[in-house]
Amino acid sequence: MNWQNSTVLVTGGTGSFGRKFTGLLLREHRPQKLIIFSRDELKQHEMRQLYPEAAHPSLRFFIGDVRDRDRLQRAFHGVDIVIHAAALKQVPACEYNPFEAIQTNVMGAKNIIDAAIDQGVKRVVALSTDKAVNPANLYGATKLCAEKLFVQGNAYAGTSGTRFSCVRYGNVVGSRGSVIPLFEEQRKNGKITITDARMTRFWITLEQGVQLVIKAAERMQGGEVFIPKIPSMNLMDLAEAIAAGCKVETIGIRPGEKLHEVLISEDEARNTVELDDMFVIKPMHSFWEDQAGSKGRTLPEGFRYGSDNNTQWLKGKELQRMAGEVK
Repeated sequence: MNWQNSTVLVTGGTGSFGRKFTGLLLREHRPQKLIIFSRDELKQHEMRQLYPEAAHPSLRFFIGDVRDRDRLQRAFHGVDIVIHAAALKQVPACEYNPFEAIQTNVMGAKNIIDAAIDQGVKRVVALSTDKAVNPANLYGATKLCAEKLFVQGNAYAGTSGTRFSCVRYGNVVGSRGSVIPLFEEQRKNGKITITDARMTRFWITLEQGVQLVIKAAERMQGGEVFIPKIPSMNLMDLAEAIAAGCKVETIGIRPGEKLHEVLISEDEARNTVELDDMFVIKPMHSFWEDQAGSKGRTLPEGFRYGSDNNTQWLKGKELQRMAGEVK
């Protein structure tokens, strides 16, 4: 795949992921055209200041919402690759506004699939989350539905040439809603709040997330879910790294939260292969078995990729370094 000859569109392009993706793609891959699709005109204006037209003539900005199928049809005209990053992702907000979460995260996914097939988009990569595995909250449930839609979207596409895949990864260091800014603010008062001292989470940087999406777009055959090999961290280790010496108050796990997150369940592991840098959950399509991506190693019986049984852990200085990169 040649990025330089491609027109790329990223939904939710003014969000944390979208901004990082835009910077990296312009710097390292220089696409023929890069379209930022989002609903926030102020954030688009701010991005224009970062990437002035004179210096970045390939960049375009489209106002639109993934709920609006007609607008997607217009935006996708002539597009080769779509990166779907738009979502409602704050767990409490999704719990309180369930209809809105479904409209954006589920119906928006359907609209992306329909528009991509109708407009002849070649590849679509959708962003998912560890919360989609055995979901305990509505956000995770909507992302699980979206994954199913994108995987099976390949069947709807048939022989049209449009292919859909997903990437699934854990909590992004420094994204909106990250615990790091909260700890740093609480540190000023000498006391921080945690939900449960046993809690663990997968951690990935925005840079790593963007690189994973780019790899997925290049390797995909259609229907795969790509999962990176990333480290875990313990909440108390993070608290000590950011706010050493502060008093710690335990406030209890919030509704919809898990003690540990899972990126690959035991049931999914039976249909997953391991590569050097990632795992790939294979689609239930017989044609995929003949593709190059299926040559990875099969996983042992009972394998589960959870934040609590991970082989990679972030400690002390590594956590401090990653937290410092957020500023």
